[in-house]
Amino acid sequence: MSKSLPYSMKDVHYDNAKFRQRSFVKVIAQSFVTSNLKRKCISCSTGKFLMLLMIFGLALLLMTHTSSHHSFSDGLAKGTNVSEEITMGGSSRFGRFWRKPPRLPPRLSPDEKGTNNKPSNESLRLNADPIWIERQQKVKESFLHAWSGYKKYAMGYDELMPLSQQGVDGLGGLGATIVDALDTAMIMGANEVVFEAGSWIETHLSDKISKNGQVNLFETTIRVLGGLLSAYHLSGGGQHNNSMYKGPKPIVYLETARKLADRLLVAFTSSPTPIPFSDVVLHGPSAHRAPDGLSSTSEVSTLQLEFNYLSTVSGDPKYSVEAMKVLAHMKNLPKVEGLVPIYISPDSGEFSGENIRLGSRGDSYYEYLIKVWLQQGSSQDSDFTYLHDMYEEALKGVRRLLVQKSIPNGLVFVGELPYGPKGVFRPKMDHLVCFLPGTLALGATKGITKEKAMKDDLLKFEDLENLKLAEDLAKTCFEMYSVTSTGLAPEIAYFHTKEYYEGGLDGGNKGSKFVDDIIIKHADRHNLLRPETVESLFVLYRVTEDPKYREWGWQIFEAFEKFTKVESGGYSSLDDVTLLPSRRRDKMETFFLGETLKYLYLLFGDTSVIPLDKFVFNTEAHPLPIKGT
Repeated sequence: MSKSLPYSMKDVHYDNAKFRQRSFVKVIAQSFVTSNLKRKCISCSTGKFLMLLMIFGLALLLMTHTSSHHSFSDGLAKGTNVSEEITMGGSSRFGRFWRKPPRLPPRLSPDEKGTNNKPSNESLRLNADPIWIERQQKVKESFLHAWSGYKKYAMGYDELMPLSQQGVDGLGGLGATIVDALDTAMIMGANEVVFEAGSWIETHLSDKISKNGQVNLFETTIRVLGGLLSAYHLSGGGQHNNSMYKGPKPIVYLETARKLADRLLVAFTSSPTPIPFSDVVLHGPSAHRAPDGLSSTSEVSTLQLEFNYLSTVSGDPKYSVEAMKVLAHMKNLPKVEGLVPIYISPDSGEFSGENIRLGSRGDSYYEYLIKVWLQQGSSQDSDFTYLHDMYEEALKGVRRLLVQKSIPNGLVFVGELPYGPKGVFRPKMDHLVCFLPGTLALGATKGITKEKAMKDDLLKFEDLENLKLAEDLAKTCFEMYSVTSTGLAPEIAYFHTKEYYEGGLDGGNKGSKFVDDIIIKHADRHNLLRPETVESLFVLYRVTEDPKYREWGWQIFEAFEKFTKVESGGYSSLDDVTLLPSRRRDKMETFFLGETLKYLYLLFGDTSVIPLDKFVFNTEAHPLPIKGT
């Protein structure tokens, strides 16, 4: 407590004491003892008589009050209508006399109030638990350990190979881990990492953009462009204030992002349709189709958040115009109850094949429909309401065509239609599909808590349906972890249904209730440190405030620590999550720092940090502000 404050803890204790309940007997007794009535009245016989009369009346009132109190308690215990009890008590002769005033909340000292915007008591309860403060710190320590390995052995490369202690360029050689990790370091307050990453970006990245070769449009946009734009905003860009971080000024991030985006735009402008080519040669610049001539549906429809925000902060609409052409074009393409195939041709502008899934090549199409709509302010009168309509139609298709339950224990999962709606249903669910619970929850409440949304009558029946599906799917995603020997999920799981079962392919944890529900094939048993499940746990915790999502996240984090941590620095992927010990893969994906650890840190932290009604996270977990907030 600051000694300079005139308002001390003694004052706080005094104020709080004023609001404590005191019995009626104590009030009367104290008043009698401290008044002149004692001295003046007890000296005469009349006074003695009046005193005895008062004591007798007080005892009678006390018995009446006690009886009424017991009947009220008994009514609660027996299920009696409580409103009737209150009405009956209020109609008695002494009911108003005994009615207690509402208890006021305790006052806080100025130091205890802090500088935040008056958080609610519930918010304080959620955020002040020491165990979660400690666990959040553990996540930060893991981030610093991951960064230390990258910095020591791979600085400037895209990724760290933690076992062989060297770097590798697999994403175009733009230092992807550095840019991916930067806003995580900002959110965690890891200022030394912010300085190191920011200094490298200022010194090297612009030159690499000018001289490097081929990159994937999608991966470069979500990781590098998204990371630069998020760093620009979080470091104070566009707000006319000084950055709280050492390193480059925010404008450096914006100028670098714009230089990169100018080269990426060629993927759009070179295509004969609004569907961009998949690859860009940066030093050209020039763009090319994928080897098979097709683009992934998810990749071409997961560029809009980043290009929209760049147009907003740069004042140049060309980025947003090109990116939004893709979704506007897709709006008019034929769909299967809102669901779309996973390939699309940039030459014809049409979907290719019939394969429908929410895993790889399909996932973030559905994610960005709702997020781009939210980013634009989610106004019912905006030009982007078609995105919300497409999203709602797609969810109806998901529930009708893709959602089933496993046997024997009824886990809800999302399967696939590899040959379209008339073909066989495949009970296969990629770990990537575990983005969906978070997206469903976000779309239902628009980022505010379920409690507030219900109080303000903002939830439709479909929203409640989607929230229920989100919670059911989150449970399944968590059980994909707990069913294995390592406590880490496989890349792909299959589910036991009436039509499909393969024995001898369980996760290895015989103690799991769902060991017979989840089937893990040998080729699918690897773990890449993916973020999708913890992402959904983070969103669901923010929306529902249910602490089980934190507990599940902690269990997953402990498994990462136990089985993937490399002592010399960094974390590794695993070859087989069903075996102990599990052989390690020599790779630390950039998204482990950019997404997985960021979402765990936010899951365990203060719910006011990066609020979901003011930010949208791109598909690589880079937060971008919602327009108008």
